[in-house]
Amino acid sequence: MSALSRASHTITRLCLPLPSSPLHSNLTYTIPLCSFKFHINHRYRHRHSLISPHLLRTPNPFPAMAPSNNPSSDSVDPTCAEIIVVRHGETVWNVDGRIQGHIDVELNEVGREQAAVVADRISREFKVSAVYSSDLKRAFETAEKIAAACGVAEVIKDPDLRERNLGDLQGLVLQEAAKVSAVAYRAFKSHRTNQDIPGGGESLDKLYDRCTSSLERIAAKHTGERVVVVTHGGVIRELYQRACPNGKSGGRVLNTSINIFHISDGDRWTIKTWGDVSHLNETGYLKSGFGGDKTSG
Repeated sequence: MSALSRASHTITRLCLPLPSSPLHSNLTYTIPLCSFKFHINHRYRHRHSLISPHLLRTPNPFPAMAPSNNPSSDSVDPTCAEIIVVRHGETVWNVDGRIQGHIDVELNEVGREQAAVVADRISREFKVSAVYSSDLKRAFETAEKIAAACGVAEVIKDPDLRERNLGDLQGLVLQEAAKVSAVAYRAFKSHRTNQDIPGGGESLDKLYDRCTSSLERIAAKHTGERVVVVTHGGVIRELYQRACPNGKSGGRVLNTSINIFHISDGDRWTIKTWGDVSHLNETGYLKSGFGGDKTSG
């Protein structure tokens, strides 16, 4: 994004050690203490977005976390929708560093194991009313496993939950993209959030608008309920920006990570859990987070 469109702010942060817990090792709280000043910009206009202080974590945003021994209560605040957002399982293209975007790549064997493990965890810890998914295979297959484990009859497909369309970069290995498609690569690396990518690719603004609108529509249908949404790394990064427009980057969004959002009053977003992959302690995960970092694909 440009310097003019970025929300300017003055902030002081206080870092405190987290309480001793198997769920939070080597972490610090990062607490905003001062008020923000906002310029008008559609990606940064939401003044009621909140994030729990312990979710802004340094220096290691994704430490190994022990499985929860305290399953979540079935009850959900009747004034909000609780949305468990899960990134799809691993694909061969994730491993290869190949840009997927809208190309319909299936899960690999590790991805299927990851999907089964996250499905089992969600079914044990949460009572789920509905499961939504991107219509791309890697997300839909992950969602089907979650729905089956949770006793949900069908997965509702929503194309607005698709990964970012990356145009001419789709199908390319990221390390080769600058040579193979230089113009598209420069557009992809641009700091302008309204920069489209040649070949039908989307700007970050377009991705942001469609995926945040999708989540708000889902929330409006499920106030007082808990639902699961299975989507993609680039989408989840934009959802993070919506909920925490002036916080630090959420870092890598790993395959089948659990990220819990509360949405109330239409435009009030809170992140309750971010980047939880403790269910993958034995299955393993792609530590690069390819496609769930700035590669967004």
